[in-house]
This record gives sequence, structure tokens and C-alpha cells, in this order.
Amino acid sequence: MKEKLIESSLQQFLANGIRNITMQKLVQTLGISTKTMYRYFNNKEELLEACINLHYKESDKQVKQLLDGSPNVVVSLYRIYSKSIELDFGTNHLFYHDLNYYYPALQDKVIKQYTKGVMETLTGIIKTGIAEGLFLAHLHPGVVLEAFSVLYTSITRNDTYKKFGLTPDEIVNNTINIYLIGICTHKGMQLLNQLS
Repeated sequence: MKEKLIESSLQQFLANGIRNITMQKLVQTLGISTKTMYRYFNNKEELLEACINLHYKESDKQVKQLLDGSPNVVVSLYRIYSKSIELDFGTNHLFYHDLNYYYPALQDKVIKQYTKGVMETLTGIIKTGIAEGLFLAHLHPGVVLEAFSVLYTSITRNDTYKKFGLTPDEIVNNTINIYLIGICTHKGMQLLNQLS
């Protein structure tokens, strides 16, 4: 029952934003009693944390599936960031706005749980790319990933690029993809150009 409440509540938060959904609205929408809801969750923030955990777990699963079918690390890195942006922007923007504005500490807490595994995967991709001559030999994987993280955050967690009126794809092509091009060797660039 608890898992079903989390899944259903997450769908309501994603569709309507977080601020617009109260525990009472969730109870009515889900057709359960208030007592049932509070048996599993003490308050909205506790429920929201469980929902965000599920959301990031599902996003992480989708990103990992991309790696299984990638022919090389250049394509892997491109697909990971493209899919992540797609997932973030595919969600009602109000959900992320509310999450970033009203619950930033909660989002950071949940992201921190998933960051370690993701960072290990991405570090492995960068190291493999360097070893295979696809990424520049002098790169420091930690710095490269931090730069990607800063770009990604500036795209998804604030309105830095909103004033330009670009689509998420156009923003990615002017930021993350430019950085990806910059870390590639000629050999890596050839693989990246095959994606266009």
C-alpha cells in the first residue's frame, strides 16, 4: 500500500506541482482516508521525500539503460546528459520550480544519495575515454564532471538561460554539447559527429 501511495502521489506532484497539492487533495484524489495516509507518512515533506527518491531512482534506471546500448563512451556521455535533460524538462516545470524553490534542501539530500553511484559511472566513462584516446589526455575526470554538473544545474535548477527563449535542446546544444566537443580528441569528435 505504501509503495502505491508513493507512486500515485508522485504522479500528482509531477502533474500539478508540489505547492498545489496538499495532503487533503492527495487523500481525495487517491480515494483513501486521511488515517490511511498518515499511517504511512507523518507529513507532506516525508511523503515528498519518498516521492523524490522514487523519481530519481526511476530516472537513474533509465539513464543506466542507455549505457547498455552505447557503442562507445562519447555516445554514452552524450546520451546520459541528453536523457537527463529530457527527463527534467519532460516533467511539469512547476514540479521542479516548487522543488527548487520550496524544498531545495530536500532535493539536495535525495540527489546526494544517487550522486555517488552516478559519479562513479561517469568517472569510469571519462577515464575510459581518455585511455581510448577519445577524450583529451590531460583531463582530470573530477574537474570534467564538476564542469558538467555546473552546466547541468544552471540549465535545470534556475532560470539562467530563460531570457534567451530557447528550447531545452537548443540550450543543451549551446552548453553541454559545446563542452563535450571541447573535451574530445579528433577521434572522439568523429564519433560525436556521427550522432548529428
